[in-house]
Amino acid sequence: MALWARQVSRGCCLLQTARAAEFPGRLRNCSSTARACRGFASLTLLPSRNDVLPWRLQAYRHVSVESCSPPDSAKDGSFSSPESNLPSPVKQEQAKAETLPDLNAKILYEDWDDIPPSSALEEISEEEAVQIIAEPLLPLQSSTLRDYVDHSETLAKLVHLGVDLSQVEKRQKAGQLLLTLDFEKDIRKILLFLKDVGVEDNQLGLFLTKNPYILAEDLEALETRVAYLKSKKFGKAEIAQMVSRAPYLLLFSVERLDNRLGFFKNELGLSVKKTKDLVIRLPRLLTGKLEPVKENLQVCQIELGFQRNEIQQIVFKTPKILTASKKRLKQTFDYLHNIMGIPHHMLTRFPQVFNSKLLRIKERHMFLTFLGRAQYDPAQPSYISLDQLVSLPDEVFCTEIAKASIQDFEKFLKTL
Repeated sequence: MALWARQVSRGCCLLQTARAAEFPGRLRNCSSTARACRGFASLTLLPSRNDVLPWRLQAYRHVSVESCSPPDSAKDGSFSSPESNLPSPVKQEQAKAETLPDLNAKILYEDWDDIPPSSALEEISEEEAVQIIAEPLLPLQSSTLRDYVDHSETLAKLVHLGVDLSQVEKRQKAGQLLLTLDFEKDIRKILLFLKDVGVEDNQLGLFLTKNPYILAEDLEALETRVAYLKSKKFGKAEIAQMVSRAPYLLLFSVERLDNRLGFFKNELGLSVKKTKDLVIRLPRLLTGKLEPVKENLQVCQIELGFQRNEIQQIVFKTPKILTASKKRLKQTFDYLHNIMGIPHHMLTRFPQVFNSKLLRIKERHMFLTFLGRAQYDPAQPSYISLDQLVSLPDEVFCTEIAKASIQDFEKFLKTL
């Protein structure tokens, strides 16, 4: 009995060794099967009846087959006959192991044929090392967009378009916004929209430099705002002019735009047509803060003494007076009204004088006074209008208004 058990154990181990040589990936399973063989050999040394031995042999064969995972065809019961001679089934199992296909083995062979990925620890020749081009590292943090231009196709295209990134990065969170956008997916559609609105190709770079935030706006919302302006009878050319001169205009919702137009119409008592004309000539009235506008209107009425209808005329002719510095506005009025003696109704006729530099007004008025030609009353001879006083170039002012040479004017200025 002991000799018979050792022969079975030796045959089982030889079988598993052959399979291990054929399929290296299964060595671990086969080793467990070998341990099972040794366990079986030890069990057969114990006293047992003849009807128990075939069951044990069949159990062993089941364990061996399952451990090495042969195809299902190997489990067709060819080892299940208890009356068969033991050495013969072992030989049959060994023969089948050599002929039956194994899909897992094919996969293993395919994996072995693949070229393994290169490793950072793999040695290469000097010639191969010279041919390696190392990309510059992307800075994790930087205070300028210039460090990211070489790494970002979006930034490179914006620079080519004419966007000044040095100015964009000064605006709050504008640099971070550009780094998150894709040119083809996010920016191209906005550029096409702006061109359709009327922004010229050579102005797109300047527009985005002043207002990069429009790139994050929803296209449908932008189209809705343009449609609102058209509903208020603004023409295509007028909308293009307003958008170009006030780049932040399209960031305002329809409700805010409507409230701004209503404010200027009601606060100044202007008609719809004049309100439109006002914002067309100075569209930043729709985008700027309203507090300075309210304060300037109070200054004109309370401190400068203009009547409501006079303020309407001044603002309609010179919208910039609504956003001018209060200090400069009061200083200019004080010199024109109290020093030069210009009455309110004359200032209402020529409100452009408030847009001129106070120094120019002083220099020319003092030169005319020196020549005895400072006459601003239209009822008197040699009358000089305020428009001529401030708008003409120095050469024309000297020859046509002051009746003097430019050299005389320059010499006079040196005496001041």
